[in-house]
Amino acid sequence: MGAPIAMRLALFDLDHTLLPLDSDYEWGRFLGRIGAVDAAWYEEENRRFYQAYNDGTLDIASFLAFSLGPLAAQPRERIDRWHEQFMREVIEPAIRPQAIELVARHRDAGDTCVIVTATNDFVTAPIAGRFGVEHLIASTTERRPDGGLTGRPLGTPSFREGKVIRTGEFLRERGLDWTDVERSWFYSDSANDIPLLAKVTDPVATNPDPRLDAHAAQAGWPVLRLFD
Repeated sequence: MGAPIAMRLALFDLDHTLLPLDSDYEWGRFLGRIGAVDAAWYEEENRRFYQAYNDGTLDIASFLAFSLGPLAAQPRERIDRWHEQFMREVIEPAIRPQAIELVARHRDAGDTCVIVTATNDFVTAPIAGRFGVEHLIASTTERRPDGGLTGRPLGTPSFREGKVIRTGEFLRERGLDWTDVERSWFYSDSANDIPLLAKVTDPVATNPDPRLDAHAAQAGWPVLRLFD
């Protein structure tokens, strides 16, 4: 067997990077609007977790229990219908051509494109498909045998250092490791993603939050303001 072929890897965060919104937060707001959860209580908790994420203090296990819980109480067919409505009403209007073009440039160059996001895979898999990205690394939701969701996360959440771990697993599943990646990019807006940004050859602070903006300036990382 020959040596593995070297890979060029283009990694993209999703929320506030390819999208000008947070899909996890907006999904919670959507559930409130359609009456799937108690809107006032859920919005308050959603805001609290979102602020903790921005502050760098998020307890990811607690957040996943909060965000996945409402999905466990519903048949899969119903939550799939909800997601189709969410895509139409929230995600599609937010997609910008410059984000589509950024992904397309890497795909057309032959780079392996992967969305790497802390948001769970139920919410994000259709969004990744809309961007034409085949590979998704997201916080994994446990499935029941009938395809429904248990409301529990599975494995390592794709958050902070977990993004490095999960990307390493993605490579190993293909018989590769980081030494087989000849060039790698990661586009992200969040200081929570500094561990993976520091791992790749080409970190790009994209629409950076204030903490990442300051870090990028100190580290000499390029800054891309995709939606300006």
